[in-house]
Amino acid sequence: MLDLASSPWLYPLVFALVVGDAFLVVLPSETVVVALGALAGATGTPWPAVLVPVAAVGAVTGDLLCFLIGRRVGLDRWAWQRRGRVAAALGRAQRTVERRTAVLIFTARYIPFARIAVNLSAGASGIPLGRFLPLSAAAGLGWAIYNVAIGAGFGAALRDQPVLAIVLSVAVAITLGVIADVVIGRLTARRES
Repeated sequence: MLDLASSPWLYPLVFALVVGDAFLVVLPSETVVVALGALAGATGTPWPAVLVPVAAVGAVTGDLLCFLIGRRVGLDRWAWQRRGRVAAALGRAQRTVERRTAVLIFTARYIPFARIAVNLSAGASGIPLGRFLPLSAAAGLGWAIYNVAIGAGFGAALRDQPVLAIVLSVAVAITLGVIADVVIGRLTARRES
């Protein structure tokens, strides 16, 4: 992993992974960014000053592509948009995206299915690009800083054990994500009832 962390291909790969995660929630972009943050904190490589903007630009690029797809295609063109969790998330997002655009974009940045739903809904509902893009940029930057910082904190604390720092930082980031998802889900359920 240390060889990859110092490779010139690392940053383009991180960018591509984060962009891809906007569409394929099975891609582990958060996990990779946290792990690289831990490695940076333990070894100094990769450089957080490059990793954060690369991850943030990847996040914004992915969000923008979803937004543009929503603008062009709408929310019910394909079968996968009308079934299961995706359909439920799209429905919730569409009902509230115009009223609470900023809250949804910032919150959805941390919840994979919600991120897709909110970005597609924002595009489909006609939210102006000039309103969406600054919110997405701020959310993407916050997401990148948060994930790199969690990793870097563990990496700095466990410099002699970078693998343990990676494992612990990823576990903490996943746990915090699950807690946030549960809390947001419960708050949303209360508002809807």
